[in-house]
Amino acid sequence: MEFYTNALAHVLSFGPLTAMIGATLLGVFIGALPGLNPVMAIALLLPLTYSMDPLVALAMVAGIYNGSMYGGAIPAILLRIPGTPASIATTFDGFPMADKGEAAKALKIASWSSAVGGIASAIALMTVGPLLARVTLFFGPAEYFWIAIFGMASVGVMVGSDPVKGIMAAVLGLLIGTLGIDNLSGQARFTFGQTWLLGGLDLIVVLVGLYALPPVLQLAEKTDLKGLSAAQLKLTNVPFKPGEVRGLIPTWIRASGIGIGVGILPGAGGNIAAFLSYNAAKNASDDPSSFGKGNPQGVAAAECGNNADNAASMIPALSLGIPGNVVAALVLSALTIHGLQPGPQLFHQNPVLVGGFMMEMLLTSVLIFALGGAVATRVFAQFQRLPGVLLVPSILILMCVGVYVINGRPVDLWVMLAAGLAGYFLEKVNVPLAPIILGMILGPMAEQSVRRALLISRGDATELLTRPISAALALATLLVIAWPIAKAMRRRRGTKAA
Repeated sequence: MEFYTNALAHVLSFGPLTAMIGATLLGVFIGALPGLNPVMAIALLLPLTYSMDPLVALAMVAGIYNGSMYGGAIPAILLRIPGTPASIATTFDGFPMADKGEAAKALKIASWSSAVGGIASAIALMTVGPLLARVTLFFGPAEYFWIAIFGMASVGVMVGSDPVKGIMAAVLGLLIGTLGIDNLSGQARFTFGQTWLLGGLDLIVVLVGLYALPPVLQLAEKTDLKGLSAAQLKLTNVPFKPGEVRGLIPTWIRASGIGIGVGILPGAGGNIAAFLSYNAAKNASDDPSSFGKGNPQGVAAAECGNNADNAASMIPALSLGIPGNVVAALVLSALTIHGLQPGPQLFHQNPVLVGGFMMEMLLTSVLIFALGGAVATRVFAQFQRLPGVLLVPSILILMCVGVYVINGRPVDLWVMLAAGLAGYFLEKVNVPLAPIILGMILGPMAEQSVRRALLISRGDATELLTRPISAALALATLLVIAWPIAKAMRRRRGTKAA
């Protein structure tokens, strides 16, 4: 408890507190604009945090993350356009409620549900994270090798509809991670005589290109010249029926548990948590046929589930150095920017920073209760009237400035452009982008760990499997890869029989 008490004193100081309030409002605004997403926003923000205090920088990340995940519900309910991928399930019942004149009620439920899911997720991070960090103190190079392989395999298989494409994307990230000087031998690899490649490709530059540019190009394709009219945004208050709010509590409990479980799995994401929570609420309902026709339980389940994924995805990131999703990877990048090494030692070397970030995830979720339902919803709903044609050049300028600030090199702008175009075309052929980034992060970790393990064992590769934890992680990796292959073979066999 002293761990969090000390951290709370720092978090409630002027800088972090102001950053949390401002970033939460900014996050709701970002989520409310279709085409923008938390990954893009945080990727653009990171280069600007170099000169900030780490606790202030992480407060901004926490606020934008939690705020934007709720903000995505605003266009999902009002326009049937998900503001973020995680708010797709919110459209199922949110838009029918708005169609019946219950838009304000749906937005209020979305706000409360997002806050409940975020708070439950932050509590899980605060309780499970330190315990997992203690376990990882027993890990050596062999264990870290298998953790990295397991993370890449999990993300490659779980993200996207085609496990083969996911693994190919992870391998691509692995190859990109080999560029530059080898840390163990000091040899330059795949630099082609270019001095700017000696340090490898900057992760933040690639992140901004891969995740910020494709949505901008997609927004430009739509050539939206006019936004929503004022009449279409009229929000009428509809009172809740007696016991209606109390009836949402079982849905919140169920969706929070599902979201936390999904968040801990590397690469699963809030959209999966939202769909699973929605299906669980529908299956548990006495009237499943009402789902999809404006049932408030559907909005509550989807929003609570996708927000319960937020802080839970940080559990493997902070404890093991394995990001649970792309935002967690950005958080790891933010820590690295400020000279901090993610992993179990982080809890011992920087307890105030880690505990403070956990408290910030909790407090920004509480802020959604205070700011989301009342101020943010009514104000930021008006931004649905902003035409997309104005957003594209504004975002491009921010991207270019943010990327140039990182290293002050014009070549980074070309790297961002190349990564963005690659991401745009990869999305067109349904190749997931998350495994590329996680391959860049986990690839060097896997390579260095296996080489250290072999140096310690004097070249005996069996040492990678003789320790109990290593053997268990190797088996888990094998099962993760084998499971979709077995499912595909069984499906093919069933098709032939039919």
